[in-house]
Amino acid sequence: MTKREFWQGNIACAEGALAAGCRFFGGYPITPSTEIAEHMAVKLRKLGGTFIQMEDELAGIASIIGASWTGERTMTATSGPGFSLMMENIGYAVMTETPCVIVNVQRGGPSTGQPTMAAQGDMMQCRFGSHGDYSVIALAPASVEEMFSLTVAAFNLADRFRVPVFLMADEIVGHMRERIDVPTDVDRTGRKPLVKGTLPFKAEPDGIPGFPEFGKGHGVHVTGLTHDERGYPCATSPNVHSDLVTRLSEKIESARDAIADYEVMNPDAETVFITYGAPARTVQQVLYDRGDDSIGHLRLRVVWPFPESALKKFGTAERFIVPELNLGQIAREIERHVDQPVIRVPKIGGELHTPEELVHVLEEYE
Repeated sequence: MTKREFWQGNIACAEGALAAGCRFFGGYPITPSTEIAEHMAVKLRKLGGTFIQMEDELAGIASIIGASWTGERTMTATSGPGFSLMMENIGYAVMTETPCVIVNVQRGGPSTGQPTMAAQGDMMQCRFGSHGDYSVIALAPASVEEMFSLTVAAFNLADRFRVPVFLMADEIVGHMRERIDVPTDVDRTGRKPLVKGTLPFKAEPDGIPGFPEFGKGHGVHVTGLTHDERGYPCATSPNVHSDLVTRLSEKIESARDAIADYEVMNPDAETVFITYGAPARTVQQVLYDRGDDSIGHLRLRVVWPFPESALKKFGTAERFIVPELNLGQIAREIERHVDQPVIRVPKIGGELHTPEELVHVLEEYE
């Protein structure tokens, strides 16, 4: 069953979180994500949940980490400057294996930059912004409907892998309005509970420990220090640190293909666009206007871990064209995995690529 709505992207994100069972939001309002916080402030109270506006983004992410350990599904939403402030606690969430969802409606940077204009300049920061070695999951919606569906997916992935998951939207998708069909019920993947008597950080065969909720009979020590399977600090042992950090990365990297979510169009094409987020919409318009299958398109809904196997779907590709609302961040990742030329089409300043701009790039190779 579905119901039809005409929603703004940010509202669809908030509604997706509520449908997924999010009952705690902690954050600080910042353009262009503020509508998410405003909507959650109104709706959570009616559902018996908790909304709290913290003094800043550092406190916002700290609050959702703490609330997650009580068993709640938790979320915060921000944009560039706030995202930068969250980086230390993102690392803490990774090290403590705390499931939570972080929405970044990206704007132009650095610094306060362009608060009301779109960008995709935080894609590498999302993956590598906190210190140390780790892996995360990041999703990139290209429509209002995906702001809803990928928010739901983010919560399920966070609980399944015990990891912070990012919804890397952009101002265009966050503020556009579209008609969408909203499911009246969504699938929820719950956390794997910790078996009583099992050490709280002892991994199961999939590399993921059960989750010991506070107040449910488990004694557990939670620390950002390197810790043993009991959760106790053990920061001077090279072996303990190596085993722990390797497991934290491998539980994501080894599931790369299971996490991957992408759309393939015209896999036999010689020229292939690769997109994520809003630029996918321009490529889709170009392909529709041309009305032929001479151009391929790989649209990523999950950017991290990078789905390198998706590139193999285009066995006859001679070149890849990558339009991004940055100076070429994910293009660099693509270059690592292919032998063909990767043509960057960067654009910054806040505006989306036009069909004419992409057609001009195509004409150079026809």
